[in-house]
Order: sequence, then C-alpha cells, then structure tokens
Amino acid sequence: MLFDFHTHTFLSDGVLLPIELIRRAVDRGYTAIGVTDHASYSTLDSVIAAVAADCKLAEKYWDIRALPGVEITHVPPEVIADMAREARWRGAQIVVCHGETPVEPVPPGTDLAALSCPDVDVLAHPGPITLELAQLAAGNGVYLELSARRGHSLANGCVAAAARQAGASLLVNSDSHEPGDLLTEDFARRVAAGAGLTPEEMQTALITNPQQLLAKLAARR
Repeated sequence: MLFDFHTHTFLSDGVLLPIELIRRAVDRGYTAIGVTDHASYSTLDSVIAAVAADCKLAEKYWDIRALPGVEITHVPPEVIADMAREARWRGAQIVVCHGETPVEPVPPGTDLAALSCPDVDVLAHPGPITLELAQLAAGNGVYLELSARRGHSLANGCVAAAARQAGASLLVNSDSHEPGDLLTEDFARRVAAGAGLTPEEMQTALITNPQQLLAKLAARR
C-alpha cells in the first residue's frame, strides 16, 4: 500500500494534468493520492473545481482513492483559518497548509495558524518545529509531513523527533511536481528511515496514519 497526500499539477507549478498525475500514481501502485495544488484566494475556486473533476473521473474507472484538495501557500497566517474553511466549502476533500520550510520565505506564524485550524488536515514541511507546536498538532489532529522533496526534507529529523515526544501523527508525502517525484514503497521507507523513524514508527507513518486520515476524510463527507 502506498499513500501520498501532497502532490501538484500544472494548475500550479507541476507539469502534469491532474488525470495524468493520478494515472501515473495508479501505475506506481498508489492506494490513495491527494491532488493539492498551491492556492490562495486568487485560484481557490478554479483549482478545486478542476481537480475535483479529474479525481471523480479517476475513481470511476481506476482502483485508487483520489482526493481533490489544495495546499494553502504563502498567505498571511491571519487568513489561513478563513481560507481553509472556504476551501472545504468549495469542495476540497483535503486541505494542506504550506509550512515554514527552511528553504522558502514563509511568513512566521504560519505553522501555528495551520495547527490551530480545524479545517487543515496536513501541515506540509513544517521546518524545525518546536515541541509546543507538535503538541498542538497532536491535540488538534493535524498530521505533520515528512517530506520527500529536496530542501523541504532538511527538517525531517526535527519534525520526527518533536512528533515522537508530542504523540503527533506523521505522514510521508512526495510533494510531487513531476512524474519522477512520485513515491515508491522503497523510497517512502527510505525517507522515513532517514528521518530517524524506527521500523514500528515507519509502519505507523506509512500505513496506519494514512488509513486513519482516509477514514477521517470519508466520515467528513
């Protein structure tokens, strides 16, 4: 089983149509994929509508759970809660927030705002997260990402350590922008191992937590 809740198409800065991205995920053996293009108020409606159409088509004909969503990206922290709620209202089945990665100028306070928001499901590449923020993630049921993407992955060890102490839930996501970025089971395990996860923690991050997230999203529908 292979799960990936953070990917991009050419609706933002990827290179594939949503349907082609999903098809390539099917070919890789994916069980579920979240198609979560970068968005803010300028593109929220159009991105969600376009992705939802291809996700619906894919689920009709292929054996994959395809989740239309967005990655709220580089917005003022003060509007994250309102934007996440609107994304949900417009049909996003999964809402990811672009966290305070060490390789981009994300506004300070973004991680805190995302982890405080009931409509955010996943905080992507949160950077060198504190124990207090990891505890907030655990308390509010927001999943923390271990990123397979170059640059964003620099803080994976810190994220894993904080999550372990706080009891927060981890996921391994590709942050795919092109075909070669998609996960394989072997590479997902290497990302988890590189973050310092034990074999038991790897099983939880790669299988148990994704299944629990899918169940949570299904119940919300």
